[in-house]
Amino acid sequence: MVSSFGLLLRSLRQAAQLTIEELSHASGMSVRAIGDMERGVSRGPQKRTVEALAEALRLGDEQRAELTEAARAGRPRPSGTVPGLCELPREAGDFTGRERELDLLRRLAGQARAGEPAVVATISGTAGIGKTALAVHAARHLAEVFPDGCFYVDLRGMDSAPLAPGIVLSRLLKAMGVAEQRIPGDEEERAGFYRALLGDRRRLVVLDNAADEAQVRPLLPSGGPGMTIVTSRRSLAGLEGVRQIPLAHLSSAEAARLLRAIVGAERTEADPDSVAELARLCGNLPLAVRIAGNRLQSRPGWTISQLAGRLGDEERRLEALAVGDLAVAAAFALSYQQVSGTARIGFRRLALAAAPDFGVPLAAVLAQVDLFEAEDALEELVELGLLTSPYAGRYVFHDLVRLYARAQLEHEEPVEAQEEARRRMESWLLEVALVAGRWFEPDYGAPPPDWRSLVTLDSREHANDWLQAEGATWLEALRSAARRGEYSTVVEVAGSMYWFSDQWVQWGHWREVFELSSSAARAMGDRRQEAVLLNYLSWALIVCEGRKEEAEATALRALELAFEVGDVRRQGWALYHAAWAVEGDPANVERELDYSQRAADLLLQAGDLEGYPQAMVQHTGALRWAGRAEEASERNLALVARLRDPAYGGSPDIISFSIGVALTQLGMDYLALERGEEAVDAYQQALPELRSRPIGQVLGRVQRGLATALQQVGRVEEAREALVEALREFEECGDSEQAAEVVKELEEIAGPGTAVGS
Repeated sequence: MVSSFGLLLRSLRQAAQLTIEELSHASGMSVRAIGDMERGVSRGPQKRTVEALAEALRLGDEQRAELTEAARAGRPRPSGTVPGLCELPREAGDFTGRERELDLLRRLAGQARAGEPAVVATISGTAGIGKTALAVHAARHLAEVFPDGCFYVDLRGMDSAPLAPGIVLSRLLKAMGVAEQRIPGDEEERAGFYRALLGDRRRLVVLDNAADEAQVRPLLPSGGPGMTIVTSRRSLAGLEGVRQIPLAHLSSAEAARLLRAIVGAERTEADPDSVAELARLCGNLPLAVRIAGNRLQSRPGWTISQLAGRLGDEERRLEALAVGDLAVAAAFALSYQQVSGTARIGFRRLALAAAPDFGVPLAAVLAQVDLFEAEDALEELVELGLLTSPYAGRYVFHDLVRLYARAQLEHEEPVEAQEEARRRMESWLLEVALVAGRWFEPDYGAPPPDWRSLVTLDSREHANDWLQAEGATWLEALRSAARRGEYSTVVEVAGSMYWFSDQWVQWGHWREVFELSSSAARAMGDRRQEAVLLNYLSWALIVCEGRKEEAEATALRALELAFEVGDVRRQGWALYHAAWAVEGDPANVERELDYSQRAADLLLQAGDLEGYPQAMVQHTGALRWAGRAEEASERNLALVARLRDPAYGGSPDIISFSIGVALTQLGMDYLALERGEEAVDAYQQALPELRSRPIGQVLGRVQRGLATALQQVGRVEEAREALVEALREFEECGDSEQAAEVVKELEEIAGPGTAVGS
């Protein structure tokens, strides 16, 4: 008669004069696992477990055979599985990508051990992302690791009535060979029986398309050498002790590779550019790529470029991404139908936003709810894969999901309601943009005490962050206002942006902002305001786009307008921008000297204490270009002394910044005169002054100048430190071109083989 495994193991351990702890150490099994076996909790451990214990106990052949037989007899399970029940679905055979996720699943499978907590992985993501494909592909490739069987159940989580856990348990137990009369009627007892059955067998269970945690929780094993993979559009973040694997879209290369696998090499190799374009139009979404590939297979006369042309029309793209019973829109619809009414309203109206990403306040404005309700709705949409959230407070549409949201908006809301939502959003965006932009203007700063909004703008940093994060949306609102003829709004908002634009030079849209607004001022017949905005436009053409001839012409047009209305200050600014537009060209140096001297005189005459030093710095730079560095240095020294005189006045921050600019010019003068130590001193004095209005590109250029001066006097290590700081400034402000130049300079200082920044 075969003895109980637990009693036999205890007697053999005691005969070997080993404690449980000593047997644990010798066998590699945990103390808890051995204790469970001896108490009869685990009555039929796996073969490898028995072998490890036998080796640790140094059993002879007879005792080893007795222990093995006791383990076999103690396994409360049927002998096999039932073919045809809970079988893995068919694979298409062209699975592509997901190497990182597959590697993780392989490693998790390797961690499955008898007597240890169960290994459970959840695969989550939006509709059509390839969750089921990954789970099934992984299961087939892990079949050898789980010789006791692989099982699959579609939980039908997107149906109006997902499968009840009790039904799923019954199906799995039958598939594992349990006779129906032995399956407990009570769901809790059924779950316990299922967990006991999995406790000592190496089985892999795929639970596909889960509705939520409540549906999945009764289906998870408590321990054993098996593994469970759960897929869901929801994150299932409430499940304890599971490994979450969120799926992103395929990379461009992976999507193109999947398309080639479906369509075949002959057609794809003939037009590789169209393959990449078609994958892009599919948003690298596996379901969309498969549909496109299947359409091409069913239409051998079509070229890949022809299908790409059809998908190029956004209005028809979702309609075109359907073949047979596969449709991208239908997959999204299943998720859309699951969310609350508030989430649906927010989802479809967010299609009105110009950018694919947005924050909670914008959603609140569109859905007409408070911030808390808006955030709850957005998180609900994230949970069902209709949005992603790359970081806290920010949400993103996938391109195809955005098209689906737009289609739902047009289908469910009348044109009047859509237009009302759009106007409400754009009015709010422009109001906040105006207040945020004014944070940087010397005459404004913080919002008025009575100003209230869904956005917190209690510092320049907050204003800067909002303007950059919502740049695409408030710019589109500005365009809309211009199209509707709301000229005063366009002028006011764009006018508030000039001082901020220095903080975000690399944005790429400042020319358009100031073109729209100068045209609006012209349409209003306001020549003074047009001159102001043409000066801003001249700045954008110089700094942002390098279109200097056009910038000079624009500044001279502003000069004409300012002269017509008798605005001396605007005349000075126009001449300043004209001088700036021609700087750096020896052929134009006399024109630059003339423009800048006249600008300085006019600005001083107009009492513009902030503008005057800028024009003078422009003038001293032109003097240096003209070979008059000694004269330039004298004028810069005089300018610094004048600005440092408390009687001068002006905005403290701007005057401090102007002192820093003048000292920077002085450093350049001294470099030209080969007076290195004086150049170093000028640059070092400039840096703290410039930090009153920190602009990364300006600080970076000063650090480069300081590095040059330090090298000139042989202080190489200090020069290297200055270049490292310059590199940091350029990288932080996104100036990749100057950053690359600094890297080269660092390499020249460090010599070959030395890491930059080390």
